[in-house]
Amino acid sequence: MSETILRARLEEGGTARLENWGIDSEYGLLRDVLLGPPESFYWMGENKNFSSIARATLESGEKLDRDLAMRQHGEMVDAYRSAGVNVHILEVNEKTPYQVFARDSSFMTPWGAVVTQLANPRRRGEYAGVIQFYTSMGIPIYDMVSAGNFEGGDFHIVQPGCVLIGYTGLRCEEVSAKQIGGWLEKEGWEVRYAPIDPFYVHIDLMVCMLAERAAAVCLDTTDPEIVKWLQGKSIEIVPVSFRDTLTLGCNVVSLGNDRILAPEHSHDLKGKLRAMGFEVYDPDVSTFTKGGGGVHCMAQSIRRDPA
Repeated sequence: MSETILRARLEEGGTARLENWGIDSEYGLLRDVLLGPPESFYWMGENKNFSSIARATLESGEKLDRDLAMRQHGEMVDAYRSAGVNVHILEVNEKTPYQVFARDSSFMTPWGAVVTQLANPRRRGEYAGVIQFYTSMGIPIYDMVSAGNFEGGDFHIVQPGCVLIGYTGLRCEEVSAKQIGGWLEKEGWEVRYAPIDPFYVHIDLMVCMLAERAAAVCLDTTDPEIVKWLQGKSIEIVPVSFRDTLTLGCNVVSLGNDRILAPEHSHDLKGKLRAMGFEVYDPDVSTFTKGGGGVHCMAQSIRRDPA
C-alpha cells in the first residue's frame, strides 16, 4: 500500500496543491472519477436521514431489480469511459449499500480529499472505504470533517478559488459547513454559504456547474440571492424546473470541453444543453434515482485539468 498522510492541511493555510490529483473546478476536463460499487446496493429509506425520494420508493412497495441496477451502472461506466475518463470503483462492502453514492462520503479539493461525516448511522462506515482507496492510490487526505454532519453533495466549486457550501441542518449542519469554509478561507478562497430546506437534501440537487460560465439551477428552489451571486460572476443560468429536480434532473456532471453526463430522464435540461452546443451523455440510472441519488451523487471527481 502506498504511504500517504491523513491530514495534509496546514493549519494557517498555504497547503501545497497536488501535482497529479485534485480539482479546482466542477468543469475542468475530467480525467479520473471515483464511483461506488453497485453490487451491494439496495433501497434504504427508513427514516428522515434518507431523502424523500428514497422513502417514497420504499413506501410504494416496488422491488429493486438487481440485474437492472447492474446494467444501468455499467451503462454509466461505459459513458465515462467513452468520454475518455479513467473510472475507479470503491471495493464492495455488503454493510454499506449506499456507498454507490460516492459523492457523499468524500469530496476533492486542489490539496487532497476531504473525508466527510455522514448523518445516517447506517452509512457512517463508508468512511473506511474511501480512506482505504485514497491511501492505496497515494492521494493525500486534506482533512476530515469533525464538527458535525457533512456530505459531499453540499460542496460545489463554482470557479477556481470560489466555493458554494450548502447545509440543511440535518445531513449537513451549519457548524460543519463553517468548519470546511474556514479551512478554505485560510487557503485564500471565497466561500458562499447556502442554507437550504432539508427536503432538497444537498445543494447539488438544485445547482450544478456545467461549464466555466454556465450552471444548471432550479430557480423555484434556489435562494434568489444565490442566483444573483452566480450571475454576478457572469455565470449564465440554465433553468431547471422544480418537477425535474424531484427526479434529480438537475444533478449532472460536467465532463469538460462542453460535455455533460445527465440522467436519461432529464429531457428538458438535455434539450437546452444540446441547443447550447453541449454534447450530452445520458445513461439510464433510474434504479439509483429511486434510491435518492443522481449521476452527480454517484460520482466523485478526483482529477480534473486546471480550469
